[in-house]
Amino acid sequence: MAQQFPISPDSRADDPEADRERDDRTHEIPPDLAYRRLAIVNVVFVGAAGAGDRGWVLVDAGVPGSRGAIVQAAEARFGAGARPEAIVLTHGHFDHVGVLADLAAAWDVPVYAHRLEHPYLDGSRSYPAPDPSVGGGLMARISPLYPTSPVDVSDRLRALPEDGSVPSLPGWRWVHTPGHTEGHVSFWREADASLIVGDAFVTTAQESAYAVATQAPEVHGPPMYLTTDWTAARDSVRRLADLAPERVITGHGRPLAGPEMRRALSALAQDFDAVAVPRQGRYVPTAGASPGGADPGP
Repeated sequence: MAQQFPISPDSRADDPEADRERDDRTHEIPPDLAYRRLAIVNVVFVGAAGAGDRGWVLVDAGVPGSRGAIVQAAEARFGAGARPEAIVLTHGHFDHVGVLADLAAAWDVPVYAHRLEHPYLDGSRSYPAPDPSVGGGLMARISPLYPTSPVDVSDRLRALPEDGSVPSLPGWRWVHTPGHTEGHVSFWREADASLIVGDAFVTTAQESAYAVATQAPEVHGPPMYLTTDWTAARDSVRRLADLAPERVITGHGRPLAGPEMRRALSALAQDFDAVAVPRQGRYVPTAGASPGGADPGP
């Protein structure tokens, strides 16, 4: 699949040499922000190295089977037995909540998500079916195999506050960025212009297994095969581009920083319909369709 807006490797926000020296199984961006890649997805650790028990927050909860890797990275970074103060979610797709229930119970922590995402997190509603017809590569073609059933963490689930604050993360705000899912959010820290994106946009062509494997950096619209409202997705990218972030950590792909990234994000926002929206698909708007353009099917 052709890259949407290719980015020079010089715009990577992480420092592989520093990561090797630190050897805590994460990739650090600023000193209190790090991530770990788990197969096809990233999880984010917010908190300074050595923060200790309840001194940090986990953003998203990986793919099924990744509990050990997340716990190992957390203990290497924050200290033996260090538990987060909370888990906050960008959204509830299978690759972002794969071990959510296990981790929330083991760590005895609340789980925060946008209220519109709660039906997919309290066991009451499944996500719309993935759409392999969008094309782009193997990851899209096999998307009907991806789980859509909800997880159930209702006993720990909390709504993100309506005032935009993020519990346990002073200085951060949540930004509603629907399109990929109805209740999708991103997290923004104005003080240093750091943006935890989720899947509102990504930095690899997630539809392509080759791109996922090589992680060649680019600015790319949300994963096509699971995005159900392309009008809302476009508006969300424009909202994030208007923030002019200094660094971005996305749910898929490498973190990026600097002016080249911002130019590419602005270009994606401007040309979203032509570049990011697939030419065909179950949820792609058609002439005369409703503003969301999604056909949820039976």
